[in-house]
Amino acid sequence: MLNQSTIEAIADELFIADRDRSIVPRLTARHDGMTVEDAYAVQKLWAERRAAAGARLVGRKIGLTSKVMQVATGITEPDYGVIFDDMVFESGATVEYDRFSNVRIEVELAFVLAKPLAGPNTTIFDVLDATAYVVPALEILNSHIELEGRTIVDTISDNAAMGGMVLGGRPVKVDELDLRWVGALLYRNQTIEESGVAAAVLGHPAMGVAWLANKLAQHGQSLEAGEIVLAGSFTRPMWVERGDTVHADYGQLGAITCRFE
Repeated sequence: MLNQSTIEAIADELFIADRDRSIVPRLTARHDGMTVEDAYAVQKLWAERRAAAGARLVGRKIGLTSKVMQVATGITEPDYGVIFDDMVFESGATVEYDRFSNVRIEVELAFVLAKPLAGPNTTIFDVLDATAYVVPALEILNSHIELEGRTIVDTISDNAAMGGMVLGGRPVKVDELDLRWVGALLYRNQTIEESGVAAAVLGHPAMGVAWLANKLAQHGQSLEAGEIVLAGSFTRPMWVERGDTVHADYGQLGAITCRFE
């Protein structure tokens, strides 16, 4: 494991990369033996620096929840990052393309909590009981670390590649429909690029939230009432270029649209 001064130096490097919208060389190529726990320690310090600079925590994201993404990365469990208030957009927004690096879009469901959730023994039923409503969301992936050769340790350190989120569509209570069968069609410039159903997220999207509550407990943290939790993508990431319009059709849950300029 890395020493504290090295962890602090990496957190500072990523804070500057986020501020300056730049990309840094792969961490695991420069810090031999860096672990997942090191990466979460870096992320925590990075988040504290963002909060000290005025950002307000509004939720968490879960990544690598689908089998296709775990196989693609060689990782056997999800990861998580934090969501700050300046990362949240509403459907119809024009998003500044240059704010992000390596811009990609994922299709997700967001759980908005009415009650706190604390591990280590949180179940899917606890999640459903604690959820005020579920709403469609798009995640904007943002990588400050070079992609080639990147590992889960690099990604976690970089806030699990969380750049922003776009909320829209129709909020629903968890008992209004079977969340496993929520589907979406993801368009880029009027062409369907990806599609999927929410069951791809660990069999049920609420399972990702339960995993998160239990994982946070290992780090002495928990989920608070009012927080937004991005439960994980049920499509592959879709690359976005400047000038692209992104549209996600969630059927009976409505749609989300945004444009990158």
